[in-house]
Amino acid sequence: MTGAAVRDLAREPLDHRFKGLPPDAEAAALTVGELAAQRRNLFTGGFTTPVLTLDAEALEHNLTALGTYAARHGLAFAPHGKTCMAPQLFERQLAHGAWGITAAVPHQARVYRAFGIQRIFLANELVDTAALHWVAAELTADPGLTFVCYVDSVRGVQLMDRALAGRTTRPLDVVVELGAGEGARTGARTEEDCRAVADAVAATTTLRLVGVAGYEAEVPDADPDRVAAWLRRLTALAVEFDKDGRFADVPEIVVSAGGSAWFDSVAEVFAELPRLSRPVLKLLRSGAYVSHDHGWYTRLTPFNRVPEEGGLRPAFRLWTQVVSRPSPTQAFVNAGKRDIAYDLGLPEAELVRDAQGGTERPATGVRVVKLSDQHAWLETEPGTALEVGDWVALDMSHPCTIFEKWPLIPVVDADGTVGDLIRTFF
Repeated sequence: MTGAAVRDLAREPLDHRFKGLPPDAEAAALTVGELAAQRRNLFTGGFTTPVLTLDAEALEHNLTALGTYAARHGLAFAPHGKTCMAPQLFERQLAHGAWGITAAVPHQARVYRAFGIQRIFLANELVDTAALHWVAAELTADPGLTFVCYVDSVRGVQLMDRALAGRTTRPLDVVVELGAGEGARTGARTEEDCRAVADAVAATTTLRLVGVAGYEAEVPDADPDRVAAWLRRLTALAVEFDKDGRFADVPEIVVSAGGSAWFDSVAEVFAELPRLSRPVLKLLRSGAYVSHDHGWYTRLTPFNRVPEEGGLRPAFRLWTQVVSRPSPTQAFVNAGKRDIAYDLGLPEAELVRDAQGGTERPATGVRVVKLSDQHAWLETEPGTALEVGDWVALDMSHPCTIFEKWPLIPVVDADGTVGDLIRTFF
C-alpha cells in the first residue's frame, strides 16, 4: 500500500463537506492533519453536534483481535473494505497482517488502487465492460497487482471474455462462487452448475480459475450445522476441481468465505481441508469487526460462541444534542436519518453529558422511538433529568451504513482528545 497516498489525506483542507467539525478550523483554513495535531477535546474544542466518533482503544483492540484470530487458525485475511471505505483503516488492517482488501463493486476497487492496494478480492460477479477494461489496464500496468473476482454463470464468463479480449497481457483470476441455496443471493446453485462455469473459464485465454468461494451468511435459516454443511460443500468442490487438474497452472488455490457472523465455522471447516496439489489460501473476508457495533453484530459475533478466542468492542458513538424538551416525557435531539444508521433497528441512548458541568451519566429512562430526517424522537420516563443543551450519545447497529453517512470521523481517546480523523470514500 502506498503510505504517501494515505498521508496525503492529512493535507486535505477542512470545509463545509465535513459534518461536526469545529467551524473555526475551517475559518482558519486548517487541514485535517493540522486539526488532528492540535489534539482538541471533543466536548470543549469547538466540535458541533451531531458528530460521529470512533473510540481509539476499541479500534486498536478490534484490529488486533481479528488479526490474531486469523493467524491462530491459519487463515489469510482480506477484510471487506465496503464496511468502512477508509484507506487509513485499510493501512492499519494490512499492518495487522491482512493479505489484502475485499471489494464488492468496481468503484470500491478503484478507491483501493488509488491508495496502492496490491491485492484485491472482488467478492461479486463482474460483467460490466467498462469496469473490465479498467481492470485489464490495471493488470497490464502493474505486474505486482493481484485481482480476483467471482464468476457464477457461463453467460457471465462469456461477457468477461469478450470484454477482456486483447486488452491485457495476463488473464484475470476468478473463483467460482457456490451459492448458499435457493432463495440466497448470487452464486451457482449446484455443483453441476459450478462445473459448467469452470469449463467455460477453461475455454478462455482471458480468465484463469484459481479457486472457489461463497458467502455462508446467505445459507437459508443459517445455524452452525447448516453453515458447516454448506462450507463442506465448498471445500469439497475445491478438492474435486484440484483432482480434475483445474488448478494446474496456479501458484496457490483460493478457498474463500467468511463474513462477520460465522468466521468460527469457516475456521473449523477450512481446517479440515486435505492437502491439495498446490498451497491453499484460506481466505477470510470479515469486515464489520473493525468498528463492531452496539446491536446487530454484538449479538451475532462468533466470539459469543467462542469467548475464549477473544472479543470485539463497539467503537462508534454518535454525540447529539437536546434541542427541544416540549414535555416531561418527550425530547428531541439534532440527529436523524441523515446521520444515523437505522436499517437494522433504531439507535439506543447510551450516555447523557450535562451541558453545564460536563459530567456524564448513563441515559437511564431515555429511549429513541422514532427518527425524522434531522431529529431523533426521545421518550423519557417521568422525572428523567434531561435538559435542552445536554449532549446525548447514541449507539447504533450495522457498521456499513454508519460509516457511509460520515466522510470524516474523529477518533477519540479515552479522555476525549481527538487525535486523528478518518476519511471515508463512498
